[in-house]
Amino acid sequence: MAASRVAANELFLNIKLMPKRYPKALFLFRQISTSRPHCDKQPEPRTKSAPQQLVGVVGLEIHAQINSNTKLFSGSPVRFSAPPNSLVSFFDASLPGTFPVLNRRCVEAAVMTGLALNCTINKRSYFDRKHYFYADLPAGYQITQQRRPIAVDGVLTYSYFGGRKRSQMIRKSVQIKQIQLEQDSGKSLHDDARGQTLIDLNRAGVGLMELVMEPDMKSGEEAAAAVRELQLILQALGTCQGNMSEGQLRVDANVSVHRPGEPLGTRTEVKNINSIRYLSRAIDYEIQRQIDAVQSGRTVQNETRAYDSKSGFMPEPNLPPLIVYEDNASLPTGIDPSQAVVVQKIKDRLPELPGVKRDRLVQTYGILPEHSFTLVNEDGLMEYFETLMKTTQREPRKVIGWVTNELLGHLKQRDMSVSQSPISPAHLAELLKLQETGRISSSAAKQVFQEMWRSGGKTASQIVQEQELGLVHDVAQVHSICQKVVDSHPDEVYAVRNGNKKVLNKLIGLVQKETKGRADPVLVKEILLQMTQ
Repeated sequence: MAASRVAANELFLNIKLMPKRYPKALFLFRQISTSRPHCDKQPEPRTKSAPQQLVGVVGLEIHAQINSNTKLFSGSPVRFSAPPNSLVSFFDASLPGTFPVLNRRCVEAAVMTGLALNCTINKRSYFDRKHYFYADLPAGYQITQQRRPIAVDGVLTYSYFGGRKRSQMIRKSVQIKQIQLEQDSGKSLHDDARGQTLIDLNRAGVGLMELVMEPDMKSGEEAAAAVRELQLILQALGTCQGNMSEGQLRVDANVSVHRPGEPLGTRTEVKNINSIRYLSRAIDYEIQRQIDAVQSGRTVQNETRAYDSKSGFMPEPNLPPLIVYEDNASLPTGIDPSQAVVVQKIKDRLPELPGVKRDRLVQTYGILPEHSFTLVNEDGLMEYFETLMKTTQREPRKVIGWVTNELLGHLKQRDMSVSQSPISPAHLAELLKLQETGRISSSAAKQVFQEMWRSGGKTASQIVQEQELGLVHDVAQVHSICQKVVDSHPDEVYAVRNGNKKVLNKLIGLVQKETKGRADPVLVKEILLQMTQ
C-alpha cells in the first residue's frame, strides 16, 4: 500500500507549459460557450423579408460519466475533488506490463441507457485505440468504441415551452446515432503565471458513455431541452449523476447553417460546455455568427476534429470483443449468469422514465401537461406532489397551484431544493384541509403558508389559533358588522339598490377589512344582499 501511494504521489507532474491543443479560433468558440457577455451580445437577427432564410442545424456529442464506484478498466475509486493523483492505479498511469480489466457495472449502465433511449443493443461490440498525444493521456491513446459501439439507432423525445407567450408545450425528438463506452483523460491545469502545466490523473480512466446525436435540432433552445431531458433520464436510471458543474455531463455541439432543401453548411464545433443555459446561448450565438458570415459573403471555417480512418483508430489488442446476451437462455454452457451482462435482466430493472411520468401524472390526476412538465423537471417536486395527494382530499387541479406556484415560488426565490422545504407535504395537506372545510379563507391560507415557511415547524392549526385567522361563522356577529358597514356607506348602498351590483363587492371588501379577512364570504354576501334590497 505504501509503495503504491508513493508511486501515485510521484505522478503529480510539473512540466513546461505545453502548446495549446486547439487552434485559436476554437478557443474563441469555447469562450462563447462559457462566457455570459459573449453570449448576450448576439448579432442582430436578419429581417424576414429575405426570400429564403438560413436556419441552424445542430448535432450533439455528449460525454456522460458513468455512475460507478471504480474506473472503466481499473479498480481505482472514482471520487470528485480528491487530492491530486490520489486515485491512480498503475494501469491509469500506463505503467509497462499493466492490462485493462473491464468494469461490468459500466457495461450494464451503457446497456440500460441504450434500452431507455430505444437503441439497438449490439450483442458483440469492440474496443479501439484512438491515438492522440496530450500530456494528461499517459498511454498516448484513448480506449473507446468506434467500429462497433455497444448501442446504436435510438431516439430521445423531449419537450419545451414555445409559442408566442412561451406557454405552448412543444414535443420533438432527436435520433441517437450511437452510444459508446470509453475512458476519460486526466486533467491539465495550466499555470500561465509560472509557465507550467500540472497534471492530475485522478480522472484518467473514469468510465464514460459518449452519446452521439444526429443533427436533428435547429436552435440552442431545442438542444438545451434535449440535454435536460437526457439528464433527467440518466438520473432516473442511476447510470449517471448528471452534475454538470462537476463535469459528469459535458457537451460538444456541432453547428452549421443552410437554406432548407439545400446541402448542410460547413460546421463548427463548440466544445466542453458544462451548463445547459450556456449551451443554448452558445449555439444560438454560433448560428447567428454563421448566418452573418454567409450573408456577408465570408466563408465558415470547419473547426471540428474529424475521424481519420488511417491514423485515428486501431483495434485494442488487450481487450477481446465485448459480448452481451439477450436472456439467460442465450447464455453459452459454462457461463455464470451472475458474471454475464444479460439485456433482459437490465430491461426488467428499468425505472419509470421522465416522459412516462409526465403522461401518468396527466392521466392519473387530470392536470395540464405544462404542470406535469414542471413537476418532473424539478428534482423532487413530483414526489412531493404525489405524497401530498395521498394525504389530502382536495382536487388535484386545486392542489397543483399550491405546489407549482406557492411552494416552488418560495424555493426559487431562496435558491433552495425541494428537499430543503421547511413545509412538508403533510403540513401543507393540513393547511389545504383547513381551507377546504371552510375554517379559513383563501387569503388567510396564503398568510398561514407564509408563517409556516418562516416558523419552520409550526402547523397550520397552531398558526390559525395563535393569530386568530379562523373564519367567523357566527351569523349574529357577521350581521352586526355588515349593518355597521351599510350604515356608514349610504352612497354605495344607494348604487346597489339602483342596479349597480359591482359596488356590492366594495361593501364585501369593507366587511372583510373589519374582520381582517375572517368573515365567511358566502355569509357576508348573503347578508349584504338582504340589507341592500
